[in-house]
Amino acid sequence: MEAFELKLGKPLCFFDLESTGVEVGRDRIVEIAILKVFPDGHTERYARRVNPEMPIPPQASAVHHIYDADVALEPTFKALAPEILKFIGNSDLAGYNSNHFDVPLLVEEFLRAEVDFDIKGRRLIDVQTIFHKMEPRTLSGACHFYLGKRLDGAHAAMADTEATFEVFKAQIARYESQPYENPQTGELEISPVQNDMDALATLSMQKRTADLAGFIVYDEAGREVFNFGKYKGMAVEAVFEKDRGYYDWMMKAEFPLYTKKILTGIQLRKMSR
Repeated sequence: MEAFELKLGKPLCFFDLESTGVEVGRDRIVEIAILKVFPDGHTERYARRVNPEMPIPPQASAVHHIYDADVALEPTFKALAPEILKFIGNSDLAGYNSNHFDVPLLVEEFLRAEVDFDIKGRRLIDVQTIFHKMEPRTLSGACHFYLGKRLDGAHAAMADTEATFEVFKAQIARYESQPYENPQTGELEISPVQNDMDALATLSMQKRTADLAGFIVYDEAGREVFNFGKYKGMAVEAVFEKDRGYYDWMMKAEFPLYTKKILTGIQLRKMSR
């Protein structure tokens, strides 16, 4: 396919994580790969295996082929956090299923390392969401569909990252002038896919979440509401006023640290009024 230039106002980091599992509040990173694309088109790469400080379950190793012995002598995420943070810098973030898993897990690991990795001001672009909205398939299927080739080395972090980058460029080239019917509204959106990171971040959004993991979402009025449990659909502030023990329960339970950070912010905001 012809060379395709992304229109970037600042660097865009494509990244992929391999982990001990899929529970953001409990599991750990075992490998991270980042492809940093600069506005002038040049790229830089960062890839490290990580000691997760916990056993890697056999079912996870069966997917990414990383075993306890492979990471036993590798540094912990806390040790790597400063160099990862420096490499990412002020970049926007992109990945495959990244808004639902990789971004929440990365933020969680930074918080465990006592590093406040702020996602405010960063565009979050999820290639899988764009793909599923336009052509619902897997990453391997995306490579075949968009690039006309097989994905060799699937579930190796850098191979997946490189493939995601190539699929992303092909998506823009293919869909830049194609309309899209919004399943929520039934309305036809003209050219939602553009060579513009703001537009692509908007298209990547499934539901506006306050906490990345989706336990807290925004309603139409912009209020934070619970998205689970007995208070699903109710405003967080109203729940904390009605059930004063619910905040304490959530802070002690195994919710992601970033979710707890958002809850604490809401609680402090309520108390200051």
